[in-house]
Amino acid sequence: MNRSWLRCPAPRPGAALRLVCFPHAGGGASTYRSWPDLLPPWIEMLAVQYPGREDRFCEPPVTELPAMAQAVAAELAVPDARPMAFFGHSMGGAVAHEVALSLAGAGSAEPVHLIVSAREPVEHVAPGSVHLGGDAALRAELTRLGGTSGELLDNAELWQLVAPVLRADYRLIETYRPVPGRRLDCPLTAFAAEDDSELTLAQAADWAHATVGPFALRSFPGGHFYLIPHRERVLQALADCLLPALDATASTGR
Repeated sequence: MNRSWLRCPAPRPGAALRLVCFPHAGGGASTYRSWPDLLPPWIEMLAVQYPGREDRFCEPPVTELPAMAQAVAAELAVPDARPMAFFGHSMGGAVAHEVALSLAGAGSAEPVHLIVSAREPVEHVAPGSVHLGGDAALRAELTRLGGTSGELLDNAELWQLVAPVLRADYRLIETYRPVPGRRLDCPLTAFAAEDDSELTLAQAADWAHATVGPFALRSFPGGHFYLIPHRERVLQALADCLLPALDATASTGR
């Protein structure tokens, strides 16, 4: 059994930067399987694999975000000559943020850029109760947000396999209580959708408070899972965000 937290679908040992991608609630590393084909060759993409799904299906899912963040940070703290950037969508944005804070708190290198997508910043985090409801409530929430296949929602056998993982992820994010006042030094960019019912553009702008470094807000058309229909546009924006880090890497000869 592979208990590692990271998957690399398309290794690029010569790439200058590593991009670590964190999936949304219910998602696994395969969420980002198609991304390397659309990323420039100077980026090597790694996807985080949460327990309880795909090749970690037999492991119990994690239900506390700080514990997950510390475990991922411990694996990422292994020295590598190449700098790394983080991208996280929805729940993955909160996990990516906490991993960056864990690395900084342990004296390890922060990511050269943190990109959070469709996720509210610390001051807008509120408790939730979806994980306390029944299957009907969980299905209704997934339908409301979009991004979940009808096959999963309608297939009773498949639902019984994935529902415990989904509920665990909702418990993780709905019981998450971030510690206020912690700030990173790295550049931070918030990606937000214009019609996301979970996050307004004004709320997304408050991610500026999470770093003393440069901040930018990028908006996209669509709802909470805007990155599915606009994948190419999102990946181009991602590469644009990371270009300054590439230039810095080249100038230092790393």
